[in-house]
Amino acid sequence: MAAVQTFDMILFGGTGDLVMRKLLPALYHQHRDGQMGDGARIIGVARSNLSSDDYIATAEKHCAQYLGEAFDKAVWASFAQRLGYQRVDAQNPAHFADLAAMLDQFKDRIRVYYLSTAPSLFTATCENLANAGLVTAHSRVVLEKPLGHDLASSQAINDAVGRYFAENQIYRIDHYLGKEPVQNLLALRFGNALFEPLWRREWVRDVQITVAEQIGVETRGDFYDKTGALRDMVQNHLLQLLCIVAMEPPSSIDSDAVRDEKLKVLRALKPFTPNEVITKTVRGQYRAGAAAGKPVPGYLEEPEIPADSRTETFVAIKAEIDTWRWAGVPFFLRTGKRMQEKVAEIVINFRDVPHSIFGMPAGHGFNRLVIRMQPEESMKLYLLAKQPGDAMHLGQVHLNLDFEETFKTRRLEAYERLLMDAVRGKLTLFVRRDEQEAAWRWVEPIIDAWEQSTDKPKTYTAGTWGPAASSALLSRDGLAWHEEI
Repeated sequence: MAAVQTFDMILFGGTGDLVMRKLLPALYHQHRDGQMGDGARIIGVARSNLSSDDYIATAEKHCAQYLGEAFDKAVWASFAQRLGYQRVDAQNPAHFADLAAMLDQFKDRIRVYYLSTAPSLFTATCENLANAGLVTAHSRVVLEKPLGHDLASSQAINDAVGRYFAENQIYRIDHYLGKEPVQNLLALRFGNALFEPLWRREWVRDVQITVAEQIGVETRGDFYDKTGALRDMVQNHLLQLLCIVAMEPPSSIDSDAVRDEKLKVLRALKPFTPNEVITKTVRGQYRAGAAAGKPVPGYLEEPEIPADSRTETFVAIKAEIDTWRWAGVPFFLRTGKRMQEKVAEIVINFRDVPHSIFGMPAGHGFNRLVIRMQPEESMKLYLLAKQPGDAMHLGQVHLNLDFEETFKTRRLEAYERLLMDAVRGKLTLFVRRDEQEAAWRWVEPIIDAWEQSTDKPKTYTAGTWGPAASSALLSRDGLAWHEEI
């Protein structure tokens, strides 16, 4: 890959956790791999009154921790020459004049404004950037989730940002779309003749998408209690993964061609009636238990969580897509905190053969494709094969699609790919406004039904796979969650 153009990347919320834990380490890797042009700059922006030297020292401390063995003092020394800091209060227009003085020496350079801040600051930030003359034809703005808490608030934020940036300058980031296995799912489906003929209701029994976390709300109690798992994970991450699985073949890999097909999936999701919310969704909340062998408190005992909170920390949903390809195929979505394991995966369960001459029991889904995104990245295709011996006994085996071993190259982290795509102006892996709004339209009936219900979330013990009702959601169809670790 050729080195990219020289650019300025301005990280609003530059002292925050996301910047220190994900963005700066990702940019360090890209610098080390020669993907930044000479003179490219990375400028942290926050309210803290720091010097550039103070900021660089703080960044080094955090990056050394998060990069681990990949951290190299000599590489850091050259990377640090790209780093700078500017104090900016997003709501103080005067501070943007100081930022302009720093940026305007390279007026024609690509500028990427990454808003790693609360969405409530997006409007003021964009307005002040524009008033300071910092929005040019070469500017892009990257928006972190959550983009609003419902359809109306999402539209308000998009309208506000859209007053200053054109749609092709707005990069709504969902880092799951940058993960290597998700990219390989596209390649597997649309670059080979093997899978696409089977990728339909005649051959797929069900699809399961799981994003499970072992951690609790940590220090984000106040934010999380106003958000919940449905808004935090389902409306964006899980629905985007569903789109990649279910979309029709696009005419090309062009950004709008891909996003047009994802939009069709979102619009084809069968909407929920209030009664269907009761039967096809599960919301849960963890109680005290154990995680990683240590006792942990329940959600209601976490800091900043009200004792009577009804915020869900777990969601399971049975979704259906009303299209010719997918009619009758259930898509099961599941996400939660304080789960038994940290895992993110897509499981395609294929139908059994019409008649087994080997006497294999029906309904076990012996053929499946498992695309795992965390904790490790992998793809495995499960098949039946004869076990060694005289008798014809079959056992399940898997083909490990080991891309890392085959290609012998370091795999990019999601943020590495997406940050540099923003610099290059590649929108394919970012969410378009109409996609985002279609996702909110599908989720809102669930939000409304839960808010109107007097039922509390179903409790589950921390360190388990969630409430029993989650298993019942599948067992009614004679199915079970894939939980092989």
